[in-house]
Amino acid sequence: MNTGIYIHIPFCAKKCRYCDFFSVQYTRSQAELYCNAVIRNIQHYADMDTTVDTVYFGGGTPTMIPPENYKVFIDTIRDNFTLADNAEITIEANPCTLTSERLQKLRESGINRLSIGVQSMNNTELAFLGRNHSAERAEKAVLDANRAGFGNISCDLMIALPNQTAETLTDTINMLTNLPIQHISAYILKIEENTPFDCDEIRSIMPDDDRTADLYLQTAEILNSKGFRQYEVSNFALEGFESRHNCRYWKCLDYIGIGCSAHSCHNGKRFAVVSDLQEFINSPVQPVEITDDSPCGYEEFAMLRLRLAEGLNISDVQEHKDDLLKKIPLLLKAGYINYDGENISLTPEGFVVSNSVIEYLIF
Repeated sequence: MNTGIYIHIPFCAKKCRYCDFFSVQYTRSQAELYCNAVIRNIQHYADMDTTVDTVYFGGGTPTMIPPENYKVFIDTIRDNFTLADNAEITIEANPCTLTSERLQKLRESGINRLSIGVQSMNNTELAFLGRNHSAERAEKAVLDANRAGFGNISCDLMIALPNQTAETLTDTINMLTNLPIQHISAYILKIEENTPFDCDEIRSIMPDDDRTADLYLQTAEILNSKGFRQYEVSNFALEGFESRHNCRYWKCLDYIGIGCSAHSCHNGKRFAVVSDLQEFINSPVQPVEITDDSPCGYEEFAMLRLRLAEGLNISDVQEHKDDLLKKIPLLLKAGYINYDGENISLTPEGFVVSNSVIEYLIF
């Protein structure tokens, strides 16, 4: 059996105004206790008959804790599972935390892929988002990472910001793609409940649906023209640099989540760790809640496959073929899907309204 391991590191210097991920203020003492709990839980799920071929450290800001911790985490995974020789091992990073020395130590620990939270290369947009780095600092982080030996670097890009124009977005994309990166995750800014952005002041200046669609399609067109192939609704990569770990989620493959708020799809069940720092630290084994006793049924499988550019092969859902065939003509006429007689995939215009298209097709 193959699996991936996701480890949530919840510590941040400060919380961004749009973020609803579980995170807490960093303290050295809490971080040490948390890391010890992570190690206990890696050992809890131990299975030498299972090959781990992807590891992902997400957050939070994982690069806030000392890079030496990651060598311990990876060594612990190697001691308790069969860690594939070509395993993809990713860490998310804030540009402000990436010094040359830290990057070198992360590389030496075994991490071979970086996901850097750039979001924009426009300083006005970064200030609006509440990011604590500048465009110049983001550029330096990427260049330093490349010099440290990272040959698989992803940058996050946020689109459909208030007052973002076609010109500022084009400038950001051009600056990013001129850097030595291989992957871009492009996310539409959404107002999440109980965040500082969840207020009338921000909602009133958000771009409307048509403007958002224009910026999304512009992003896809420019990135594809520069060799960054769209392989998922929000993800673009040079050939061979697709995120192997995230593809586990979209292909309903097995993965184990460790840490506060981490989710798993493991041994035929979906479960989630409670979002309570002290409970995670104090528990011998992380407390989890079962969220699905029989995951990856037709609806979930089809929905996740349609997020991917490769789409849904009808032969994989043969029992639903007749229903799908009835719905395909309308979506083809609207220009939302491609269909070759066997495979259904969304067009760029379909990705813009993917939730509605997928709901119509499979529910």
